[in-house]
Amino acid sequence: QQMEEIQAQIGVSLHLPSILKSVQTLQENGASNVLVTLGSCGSILVKKEQRSILYQPSCNLPSASTVVDETGAGDCYRAGFAVALLEHCKGSIMDGDDVDDAILQQCMKFASSAGALAVTRKGAVPSIPSRREVEDLLLGADSNRNDPVEVGAASTTLEAVPRGGDDNFPFLFGSRINSMKDRLDLVDSSSLPIATPRDYLLRQATIRGLGCVDFNYPQHFGDWTPEEAKQALDEVNLVAGAVCLRYPSKFARGAMIHPDAELRREAIEITKRAAEAARILGCNEVVVWSAYDGYDYSFQVNYQEKWNQIVHAFQECCDAYPDIKWSLEFKPTDENTRFFTVPSTGAAMLLVQQIDRPNMGLTLDMGHMLMAGENPGQSIAMVGEKLFGIQLNDGYTRLAAEDGMMFGSIHPSIALETMYQLSRINFQGHFYFDTFPQRTDPVKEAEYNIRRVKEFWRAVGEMDGEEVERIAREHDAIGALELVNEALRR
Repeated sequence: QQMEEIQAQIGVSLHLPSILKSVQTLQENGASNVLVTLGSCGSILVKKEQRSILYQPSCNLPSASTVVDETGAGDCYRAGFAVALLEHCKGSIMDGDDVDDAILQQCMKFASSAGALAVTRKGAVPSIPSRREVEDLLLGADSNRNDPVEVGAASTTLEAVPRGGDDNFPFLFGSRINSMKDRLDLVDSSSLPIATPRDYLLRQATIRGLGCVDFNYPQHFGDWTPEEAKQALDEVNLVAGAVCLRYPSKFARGAMIHPDAELRREAIEITKRAAEAARILGCNEVVVWSAYDGYDYSFQVNYQEKWNQIVHAFQECCDAYPDIKWSLEFKPTDENTRFFTVPSTGAAMLLVQQIDRPNMGLTLDMGHMLMAGENPGQSIAMVGEKLFGIQLNDGYTRLAAEDGMMFGSIHPSIALETMYQLSRINFQGHFYFDTFPQRTDPVKEAEYNIRRVKEFWRAVGEMDGEEVERIAREHDAIGALELVNEALRR
């Protein structure tokens, strides 16, 4: 591009010849191609020996967004550029490689989107956008495009789970639909009986702040079809959040790991049909929790064989339905299976790595993490962008006990850090309450959970990001406790 054209685009606030003089100094001292970010004026890439200059305008911010904090925006731009460049070149970038200008321009456009998103949130680390956000902003910035943004080989075309809600809260809330069977003595007689999934749905629709419903498959589809369930959702202004596997008791010896090959095949086909149901319901997430994929005694199973069976089963499902986000929900133990084949977050992440599919991730349940002796905040941080789902609750952390208590009721500091880590990794799913209110009004319990999550989320937003980073950097235990106390007092 001509210098005059670029100068006209960046405006009079920046003097292009002065910038190029600085670039020349870098190149004379060994630099080859130099990328220069210009804030809201865009960016330029000056190629070797200044034989050509590429200019990329800044990306428009998402609708209704404003500049909050510019810290880290340049870092996000450069990281986005590096990711896009490596993916376009299949990771084969070497010193001196001459990359086509058209590819470099696409990389700059991707990077500009990442940088723009970074200024809409406070703090260096919390402002880092997800790949999904970057691609969504690019799609929004080019209204003539209906096809997915192709950044490189690792790009996916998954749709985001619907987000929103009242009070400008950025997430949808869902709650355990089977809890609607509890405390029927509180229900007006005109609404009885409540005995079918349709009845549970209608009762859930009375929960203030609830936005989505997670269905169990095939458990919730004996009396009606996914099409009928979708119609019922539309009638009460709710959406489907996810479809969760609940294998029938015939798989008590295992679902994906059953010793009988025919029953293993049947379990995999049931899992695939759950994806079909998700498509019909209008969601893109299938959560697999098997109450039976494990063992009870030493020497009872071949551990490596069972592991490989799960890997291959998920690979088949991911490949058959690339538009579906598949996630495993691990659990360390329960009365059905004393030892699960995948008993911890670490093991689950190893499984995800071996499955090696972009649409394979994890759903983490707080009660399951506590049962496994884990700190949920640490587990969430470990999983990062592979966290597709989160199930919120609390518990007393007794051995093998899953209490399903209200969120933050027992471990408020853990609840606070859970919200912080979800914000830090830029979680993109919905919040689901997996609680057991057998002796409590399940409608009021869900409403309480919604209020508490919002309180914790707001407390995280008011925390001093620099102080949080200092505490972690210095391993300051007293500072951490005072930070929590101050946040919870607000």
